[in-house]
Amino acid sequence: MKTSRDLAAATWTLAGFIPDTWRTYASMETGIVIISETVPIPARMPASVQQLLREQDQLPDWNHNLDSRAAEWVENRAWVYATTLPRAWLEGAPIRRLRCAGLDHAGWVCCNGRLVGRFENGFVEHVFDLSAVPLADENTLQIVFDPPPRWLGQVGYTSRIKDWKARFNYTWDWQPRLVQIGIWDRVTLELSDGAELTAMRCQVTTRGFTLFGQAPGSVEVRLDDGGRNVLRTTVTPVQLAAGAAFADLPVEPWWPNREGPQKTYRLTCRLTGTDGQTADEWSRTIGFKQVEWRACADAPPGADPWLCVINGRPVFLQGVNWTPIRPNYADLTPADYETRIRAYADMGLNVLRVWGGAFLETELFYELCDRLGLLVWQEFPFSSSGVDNWPPEDPTVIAEAQPIVRSYLARRQHHASLLCWCGGNELQGALDGGKIGTGKPVTTAHPLIGMMAEEAAALDPDRRFLPTSASGPRFMADEKEFGLGLHWDVHGPWQPAPDSYWQRDDALFRSEVGAPGASPLDILERYYAPGSLLPLHDRNPLWRRFGFWLQDAAFQQDHGRQPHDLPEFVAWSQRIQTEALLRPVRACKRRFPRCGGIIIWMGHDTFPCPVNTALLDFYGRPKPAAEALREIFLQPPGTPG
Repeated sequence: MKTSRDLAAATWTLAGFIPDTWRTYASMETGIVIISETVPIPARMPASVQQLLREQDQLPDWNHNLDSRAAEWVENRAWVYATTLPRAWLEGAPIRRLRCAGLDHAGWVCCNGRLVGRFENGFVEHVFDLSAVPLADENTLQIVFDPPPRWLGQVGYTSRIKDWKARFNYTWDWQPRLVQIGIWDRVTLELSDGAELTAMRCQVTTRGFTLFGQAPGSVEVRLDDGGRNVLRTTVTPVQLAAGAAFADLPVEPWWPNREGPQKTYRLTCRLTGTDGQTADEWSRTIGFKQVEWRACADAPPGADPWLCVINGRPVFLQGVNWTPIRPNYADLTPADYETRIRAYADMGLNVLRVWGGAFLETELFYELCDRLGLLVWQEFPFSSSGVDNWPPEDPTVIAEAQPIVRSYLARRQHHASLLCWCGGNELQGALDGGKIGTGKPVTTAHPLIGMMAEEAAALDPDRRFLPTSASGPRFMADEKEFGLGLHWDVHGPWQPAPDSYWQRDDALFRSEVGAPGASPLDILERYYAPGSLLPLHDRNPLWRRFGFWLQDAAFQQDHGRQPHDLPEFVAWSQRIQTEALLRPVRACKRRFPRCGGIIIWMGHDTFPCPVNTALLDFYGRPKPAAEALREIFLQPPGTPG
């Protein structure tokens, strides 16, 4: 029998140490009495170190002015989450495990003065065996975080990436440096006598599913539609290990937003012990849809298929690129997710591309997408770096990435909303075939991407795998190459383009199109000192931080002067963004089915940027561009206008 206890119920503390001095917890001391550098403070899980320090007034609000710089010292300490567990929580079964669903990103686990294990990956679950640790009446447990890697940010070398931690925290063009440290998902204590379900996963097909896993005995499988039972049967351990398949079930399809109902079912697998009681149970919510990818109308011969057909109906894919809601994503609430996902559904969107510079989005994110009809394009955690954008080829790095790929697939493949997998963001080389440069996206011929494709084909064969985004012969669409059949899935532009560009556009799909627009005035007035954002030029440190989206030249061109005040600039900037985004969305929808869809870069602000390409502001409210686009998104594709 297996039982699980969420250790969020325990009482936790957090303390910062000079690196390596924490090792006294694991009986590795040198005779020197070591105390933490910071006084222990109350902690909880999930929670980031930064948020816990901020709540105790040991860090400023990093969203104000340049105050994020005052948080950077945190990265140069080791941080210890500590608790004490009563004997009753740990005794009663021969197998004791600590299961950590999200640790960001490297460190150690100690229990009762013993070093239990090491972790070095923020993208996978970690399990630590506590069975051999002698029990006491009060049992100490420490989760220790090493200082994070120095640099994984936007500019660097993709080919040299070997640290398994989300990169966006280190700065991106929409995010200052705030390198999260801490526990970002559940930590559970598991007790077992060996009668349990392990390695369970569910591969969903059009009207059925296949279960995989391991069990010491027969397993009851149920599929329920509320109070109505759809399937009830028993499978043997041999069948489960090989894949127990169930087809042609009497189920209704799941539809994307505005195409039909989001029908889901509850799948339950139950292992019965020798005493006739439930020994272990595994449950997931699943849904059934058929997805085909067909050639767009008038597509060039040999082009990738970019017309998405769901349950037999061609669907224009319209959505946004999803980035983390906050740099300290350990501290997000369900309301943070629901506010934004519901806003996108209300806009008429039907797809979210989970960008590769971040992490595997949470189970809550996927559940909300299942419920609200937002298809999910999930990328593996690789992204471009500017100096080079070529994925790692080191066999050791590829071997280390393989468990990440398998973990992503196994943990999320059951979701009805999941549309496709992708190798990462903007992985590419030069048009002449060189590894340095831009213009030619990688293919599955690359050893890392080939490994991902093989794993996806083996574990989730009914879903599409894309080598990268953008994909095809070209990374961006060049006006000089319109009509040559080179633009399949492309990125850009991220600045306003004229009507003539969009009238001649021949891209089959556009997975990134953007334009900058200012945050609302109330956000700028709250997070920036009065007068600090003007004058508008690159000598202002608040603008240099996000220099990608500085609009001083455009404003000068329109007005021949600096803005009189912040309200004038905000109104102008938001109008420019609105006009710049209406053009491509209208053009792409009008070309359907010659164009399969458009995804706006980006969805929401992670930080109160003065100007950014986001459609939703820092609070999750629609900017004027989002309100205007909603009218276009709610129209059927092919509509003139």
